[in-house]
Order: sequence, then C-alpha cells, then structure tokens
Amino acid sequence: MKRYEVLDHTADLMIRGYGSTLEECYANLAYGMFDQTVDLSGIEPVETRHIEVEGEDAEDALYSLLAELLFIEDYDNIIMCQFSISIDDDRIVCDCAGEKLDRSRMHIKGEIKAVTYHMMRIDPEKPEVTVLFDV
Repeated sequence: MKRYEVLDHTADLMIRGYGSTLEECYANLAYGMFDQTVDLSGIEPVETRHIEVEGEDAEDALYSLLAELLFIEDYDNIIMCQFSISIDDDRIVCDCAGEKLDRSRMHIKGEIKAVTYHMMRIDPEKPEVTVLFDV
C-alpha cells in the first residue's frame, strides 16, 4: 500500500494519506506534506519534536497539527521524516523526527505556504485523509 498520493488540482497541492488506521493516514499525510517540499530519501531522524493539538472537531485538530508542522519547518528549519500519531477525539499527539534543512545536500522540491480547510476530508471508514495546501 502506498503512503500517500498527490491528487490533481489546478493551482494548489492536494495530498491524500493512506494507512490501515486513521493515525497511520495522518502520519502518511504529514510525510507526504514534507516529501513535497524536500526529497525525504536522505533525511535522518536526528532531531525530535513532541506536538499536542486540539480542535473543535477532527478537521480543526488536523488543520492545527499540519499548521504546527509547517511552523516547525519554517521557523526551526527542520524537515520531518518520521511521524508517530495518536488521536483521542479532537486531540492529536504527534512525535516526529527529522533534521535541519541543509540546502547544500537536500533536494528542495517546492514550498507549502499554508494548510486549508477547503476540500479537507477525513474518512475513518476507509481510512484515508485528504488535504489541500496553498502553494
């Protein structure tokens, strides 16, 4: 089973995360988000972060998680490559790891400006998660 796929969208970046559980879908979606900005094949999990977010509902919590991960990428210049996620109602706990951005050896693919609510879909039955990012 593939971790994620990039879906056709005219102007922005749409990613669908897959997995055997919703937690795995969230982790694979986060992986896909970072993999679309930097080629993750050579990234080592040497720096860790612990993130806890809550939301008014599942979509709001997922938005908050992805926005926090983008903040870490932008502010700390850390490219995450490993994600362990647990979901408890509208609360998400994420332990992730990666390394500092090194433009001399890492292949930069693009930039994600923001997470959006537009077309966000969480399907716990399949399970799969789809998010549209502003690029």
